[in-house]
Amino acid sequence: MARDDETIAVYDAKAAEYAEVFARTEIAPELERFMAGLPEGAAVLDLGCGPGKHAAQMHARGFKVTAIDASAAMVKLARAHEGVTVRQAEFSDLNEEEAYDGVWAHFSLLHAPRSEFPAHLLRIAQALKPGGSLHLGMKTGSGEKRDRLGRLYTFHSVEELRLSLDTAGFDVLEEVTGASAGFAGSVDPWVELLARKRDQ
Repeated sequence: MARDDETIAVYDAKAAEYAEVFARTEIAPELERFMAGLPEGAAVLDLGCGPGKHAAQMHARGFKVTAIDASAAMVKLARAHEGVTVRQAEFSDLNEEEAYDGVWAHFSLLHAPRSEFPAHLLRIAQALKPGGSLHLGMKTGSGEKRDRLGRLYTFHSVEELRLSLDTAGFDVLEEVTGASAGFAGSVDPWVELLARKRDQ
């Protein structure tokens, strides 16, 4: 599986700065929507957890949270949150079967190469229990490019993402679109999709 060391190196070097920029304490609306669809005490995977803020907020709601990230520096920050199981891993390391009630992939899979994106969705589907929830946040557009910090992004249209989710066995329940400034400062369009794994 491809690994973009330059992207990971950026997150390793700027982990503390990243955590400070996104350190707001209120729970984001998209996380509220995701948690509202989970059963009490749900097992949740934070896929690409960064400094672990969302994982900590989900743990505070009573969920059993596992968090993974490819950046060693991000993993170190995430481990500072009590109650969250954190390990350093890449998307391709996900190999559990029906282990989670929900997967939170919040603007993390946008770093995956286009050729590997379908396989990542299939791994997520495999890791989810039937009827499990997936939150997928992605920047929208076309092509691939690096931002001014050196992070590699792969852009998808909303239609492409919906088709990919359908192929992987998901039904999209909600779609929210917008545009905002990210860590690199550029204002980019994005979509957040809440999907459910079909019952087998």
